[in-house]
Amino acid sequence: MSELKHKDITEKIIGASFEVHKFLGNGFQEVIYQRALAWEIKQAGLEYAREIEQDIYYKELPEPIGTRRADFVVENKVLVELKAIVKLEDVHLAQALNYLKAYRLEVCLLINFGAKSLEFKRLVLTNKSV
Repeated sequence: MSELKHKDITEKIIGASFEVHKFLGNGFQEVIYQRALAWEIKQAGLEYAREIEQDIYYKELPEPIGTRRADFVVENKVLVELKAIVKLEDVHLAQALNYLKAYRLEVCLLINFGAKSLEFKRLVLTNKSV
């Protein structure tokens, strides 16, 4: 099997997320987890941007058609979308894949701090996903 794309980065983010969930548990607002995860990502030695306006692209248009705030973009390669809900649903996965396509990124971690145990999904945009 081939190596996972950006595996080194995603492993560090997942580890940081487990550290946050281990300490805080569930029940807080998303922004609390976002601030704690920012600190943990920094401790892991990763560069990131938080709550930045990401350009949204449409098909082959060279210029963006708008912007949306991304929770995190790590190392300019991995989109991190946070949730603080009881359970991740298919709609959240579809939303994250749509963000990848619109941001022209390939890898997303969808992380849910709201469940009793940390939930995460690693999503990769391939030509088949489009």
